[in-house]
Amino acid sequence: MALAERTPARRRVLLASDRDDHSEDLANILENLGDVERISTQDMPDSPAGRYAGVVVDIDLTSIDSVRAIRRKLTSRTYQSLPRLFVLADGVRLESIQAWSLGATDTIRWPFDAEDILQRVRASFPDIAGGATSAAQALDAGIAAANTVMVKIFERLPAGTPLTLDDVMQAELKILKALRRTSLREWLRAIDKHHNRTYRHCLQVTGYTVAFAQHLGMREDDQRRLTRAALIHDVGKAYIPLAILDKTTALTPREEIELSKHTQIGFDVLKSHGEFPREMLDVVLHHHEMLDGTGYPDGLKGQEIADLVRMLTVADMFTLLVEERPDSPPMSNADAFTVLESLAGKLDMDMVRAFRPVAYGA
Repeated sequence: MALAERTPARRRVLLASDRDDHSEDLANILENLGDVERISTQDMPDSPAGRYAGVVVDIDLTSIDSVRAIRRKLTSRTYQSLPRLFVLADGVRLESIQAWSLGATDTIRWPFDAEDILQRVRASFPDIAGGATSAAQALDAGIAAANTVMVKIFERLPAGTPLTLDDVMQAELKILKALRRTSLREWLRAIDKHHNRTYRHCLQVTGYTVAFAQHLGMREDDQRRLTRAALIHDVGKAYIPLAILDKTTALTPREEIELSKHTQIGFDVLKSHGEFPREMLDVVLHHHEMLDGTGYPDGLKGQEIADLVRMLTVADMFTLLVEERPDSPPMSNADAFTVLESLAGKLDMDMVRAFRPVAYGA
């Protein structure tokens, strides 16, 4: 396979490896992007920030010693600001779970696909020099990537094709880049043309959630976590009849009950796949919970509702108020935000206040 041309890198890539069997192959691929420092996990520096664009971890994830060594390093604050890519053996689900528990921000597969690795590293490591992309191209790529996930959720998943964590992760960096290079307003304007109401809602929630995370200056890792969660939060709607999802008049009480089942259905489906992190499953199951216990499906209260869920709930509810709906006209952003403010006791008011610039800037 032909590799991309060598390009200079402002910083080096740190390859932490205890795998003599294929780490040299990986280093050769990474050298197409710049300098690679290959060291053992035991020799990883204590203070890597400022020295590397990111870390690639190639260890035996079934080895207790290797896992302990990498955990000691990656759980330190000095590594939290760096992207962390883990190498996984293709098809080994337990390795995926282990990698995420160790703080992976993305994964690459072995046997290696050079072009795929270079693409992921360029996207993940911001200090790696790469080809310039116009704002319009970034927006198009982000929307296309998000739409691909929607197709996998709403068309392929009900037909029996499993949704994988990798399916979602392949989209997240393009979405983040799109909203960084353009704006939430441009994102919303572009997806407003989408003919499918459910797709459009999910893409709007994703846009608001990512813009919220970026406004708060959240770490790259956390922005990616929120992007993943937003993309799949309504996965259970893939199993709700289209007669309900696409209904052009108000739902009956029985139809409302049927629609509310989407949270539990989505949770059950993704949990059965076995590779989605608990926090993503939590968002899928609980994004309609309210702090006062009046939400569903579990009637959670207060601190039982995680911060990630609270953030997405604010973005989701705001989207419901401003989007076109069959039973009510869309609200203005100002009116919708006033509604959020009126829900003290149900929504996290600190989150709502922090969301204000996002709501008014869209």
